[in-house]
Amino acid sequence: MRRITIGKIASHLFIILICITIIIPLMYIVSISFTSDSYIVHNGYSLLPREFNTIAYRQAFAVPEMLIRSYGVTIFVTTAGTSLSLSMTTGIAYVASRRDFRYRKFLSVFLLIPLLFNGGMVSQYLVNTQLFHLGDTIWVLFLPYGVNVWYAFMMRSFMSGIPFELIEAAKIDGANEFKTFFRVVLPLCTSALATIGLFYAFAYWNDWWLAMMYIMNQKLIPLQYMLQRIMQNIEFFTRMAPAGMATTIDVPMESLRMALALLAAGPMLIVFPFFQRYFVEGVAVGAVKG
Repeated sequence: MRRITIGKIASHLFIILICITIIIPLMYIVSISFTSDSYIVHNGYSLLPREFNTIAYRQAFAVPEMLIRSYGVTIFVTTAGTSLSLSMTTGIAYVASRRDFRYRKFLSVFLLIPLLFNGGMVSQYLVNTQLFHLGDTIWVLFLPYGVNVWYAFMMRSFMSGIPFELIEAAKIDGANEFKTFFRVVLPLCTSALATIGLFYAFAYWNDWWLAMMYIMNQKLIPLQYMLQRIMQNIEFFTRMAPAGMATTIDVPMESLRMALALLAAGPMLIVFPFFQRYFVEGVAVGAVKG
């Protein structure tokens, strides 16, 4: 029989407490999104919806074509951006992790410089619009993020733990660098790939900054930026309420905010459990190896 110590009980209770503090706000968001604003004003928030209605979601889907198009843009950007960033990150990390690479230290220093310094917003804008001509194109929504240097260092740290004898054995068997990379190294980095890939996917899915900076075409607006603009309009109507303007517009302010939050976060909440096992393994192993 396993011996249960006070330390284990305390750690489990602490984790349960953290889970509760995460789940309860999410339940409030769901409840508020299905509750009318009039009920919220008179009775306050409740953990479960007491006056169930879907007016907030009907307002959010008032123009379904716009929402579906924004979802499509975000899905494409997340998929293409994550694939490109993960490919570039693993390639750089593999080269930097090879102990027989002559310029290994130089490459590490070269990667460290942009991690500590950057040219600023103005230079970034000029490079993307004047030099690469990416302004108002779908490519500007993921190409500027390219490689996250911190993730490259994480992947390099993970790959450095792969026995170098495996790479030498692959060379003896006649494998070139590409075969060694794809058939020997990458299959051993499943958890790290899933972890860093999930980090990239979250970053691309939640990004609205690049769209605000570079996108004018309404057909290229991603989901997060579209929802952010809706939220700005809601804030405008709320501020104009004392002047009597908002009273003429039937918009469920509070419940619509929560409905938009669920529409933005919902897909990632569904995807995350499928990668949770790899995510936990990758973070744990990366912490040990780092």
